[in-house]
Amino acid sequence: MRFPACLCLAATLALNGPALAQPAQTPAAPAAPAAEAPQSPPKLLVVISVDQFSTDLFGAYRSAFTGGLARLQQGVVFPNGYQGHAATETCPGHSTILTGSRPARTGIIGNDWIDQKIARADKTVYCAEDPDVPGTSSRDYAPSVKMLRVPTLGGYMKAQNPAAKVVSVSGKDRSAIMMGGPVVDQIWWWGGNGFTSYRGTPLTPLIEQVNAGVRKTFDQPRPAMDVPAFCKASDRAVRLTDTLSVGDGHFARAGGDARAFRTSPEADAAVLALAVKQLEAQQLGRGDTTDLLIVGLSATDYIGHSYGNRGAEMCIQMFALDDALASFLDRLDATGLDYMVMLTADHGGPDIPERLREQAVTDAERADPALYPSAVSAAISARTGITVPQGTLLLGTNPFGDIYVNAALTAAQRTRVIAEAKAFYAAHRQVEAVFTRKDIEAAPAPTGSPESWSLATIAKASYDPERSGDLVLLLKPRIMPIATPAPGYVSTHGSPWGYDRRVPMLFWRKGLMHMEQPQAVETVDILPTLAAQIGVTVPADRIDGRCLDLDPGPASRCPAPQDR
Repeated sequence: MRFPACLCLAATLALNGPALAQPAQTPAAPAAPAAEAPQSPPKLLVVISVDQFSTDLFGAYRSAFTGGLARLQQGVVFPNGYQGHAATETCPGHSTILTGSRPARTGIIGNDWIDQKIARADKTVYCAEDPDVPGTSSRDYAPSVKMLRVPTLGGYMKAQNPAAKVVSVSGKDRSAIMMGGPVVDQIWWWGGNGFTSYRGTPLTPLIEQVNAGVRKTFDQPRPAMDVPAFCKASDRAVRLTDTLSVGDGHFARAGGDARAFRTSPEADAAVLALAVKQLEAQQLGRGDTTDLLIVGLSATDYIGHSYGNRGAEMCIQMFALDDALASFLDRLDATGLDYMVMLTADHGGPDIPERLREQAVTDAERADPALYPSAVSAAISARTGITVPQGTLLLGTNPFGDIYVNAALTAAQRTRVIAEAKAFYAAHRQVEAVFTRKDIEAAPAPTGSPESWSLATIAKASYDPERSGDLVLLLKPRIMPIATPAPGYVSTHGSPWGYDRRVPMLFWRKGLMHMEQPQAVETVDILPTLAAQIGVTVPADRIDGRCLDLDPGPASRCPAPQDR
């Protein structure tokens, strides 16, 4: 059994690089690592983020992986990694991975937020834009790293040795930008019909070659992919509305459907192929210092949003990802370089409530439309008589997370509206907690194990006094904050619960002895851990994370023990 539509991708790109291979049906025995741990820094760090690759997904499939994800499990495994904050979205999560800092420090409190002080009419700010560029909006934006308030690993590497090279490629701009940071040699992301970069950045011949190959691939219709035997039990339709069902999709698409292309295993294969081409073109790992290759794989997230994460679609994706990573690691092996890989995720994600209810999770349901800020605004206006000339009393697009009070209100009206909104939300049966700014500022700071923090502390981990809302709304577990599912958007993340916060953290290097540590760690620990592996100094008072000892014996590359 093969995925024929994906197999042609590398050939189309003329890369002889990563292609999706046949999904194996029985796990292979892992090869034993070398007995002696490496002593010198690796020549290349490869950091991979798999968008929405939760600990739950990893746990469901890890015993069936036989390719790249099986190999990475031979290294050091932290299955209980945490995105410690409440705003478990793509931009905040990626901002933690290579900064060592939680969103409260990075300033990336969500995929977007509201800033009523900016000059343009659209007051929503996208996390990876410059809102001061004339003629832009949060949808038609100028990509930028401006909103990120802290340096990244690549910046620390270049500060210590300017010869270090940093390359970032991804399926999403916010992933490439948040992990790459302000100091990169090459940065590219999928722009809808090809790879692109910041405004004014010309496409290089290499990017034009890759884009031509990708377009040639998605211009052709793709037949349905075969379903691995492991996935047969998941291959059944779940009806969401009279016209929409999910669960039995096999990624067939018409030629030229770029949206369907990105929501499939092909998208990850394209990013990995570009990563290989950048590895070769930039001669990464060939200099006198360690280089950094950053890879953001986004298909798992698009598939999770479109279909949920327990149907045939996600099952096919997991095997395809495993195979694509195997091919990618084979290409790295072929270079002869001493390289180290770290793989994690920006957040997790829940399955759709309709399928969960079929599987004995009786409290799973969709959010009440009455929780949307516009509906709550109308209710408060009806009860109090308070209105504004334009817009609504409360600003926000989702029935969870940051909620803002309209700046047109008087101080007295503002106080009344906040009190009314908090009381309304607190009384709703789907709401677990609602915090004002004062509540969050008074909460204990994050310290100790992230699995034991209070909800207020979790919210504080992604609280920025300049950017956060006047209220932070947290729904109860398994309340899907999409009232009405639609094609391409049936499931989402963003909650403070374990299924959204917990992600695996895998470290692999030839000779690195196997160890699995089930205790809770954080993604902010990745930066100091990798920095220690390559001898880069990071001031402890400028980050939130701590170095993790990857050596199961008495030796350690970490600095002196640090208290959390």
